[in-house]
Amino acid sequence: MTDLVAVLEDWYDGNCDGDWEHGWGVRISTLDNPGWSIEINLKETALQGKAFDRVQEHRKGDDWVRCWVEADVFKGRGGPKNLGDILRIFTSWRGA
Repeated sequence: MTDLVAVLEDWYDGNCDGDWEHGWGVRISTLDNPGWSIEINLKETALQGKAFDRVQEHRKGDDWVRCWVEADVFKGRGGPKNLGDILRIFTSWRGA
């Protein structure tokens, strides 16, 4: 199984050029319903402008995931145990 955090780390590190990381980057935080929120800025990366098909899955209770791209930002939201699902969707989309 792919180490999803390592893939995100590699993607982030690969875009750090002394400038990009000062204006853009990655934010991972929690939601109060509860859950996860991820925002990955795609500006000035190879993923800027890449088509993304919105993902919306509600399995049951707190098991849900929503991912989309808006204004060159990959956005993912999910339940408290769905952080890996969001990272997997991003990783799969970027072609890792």
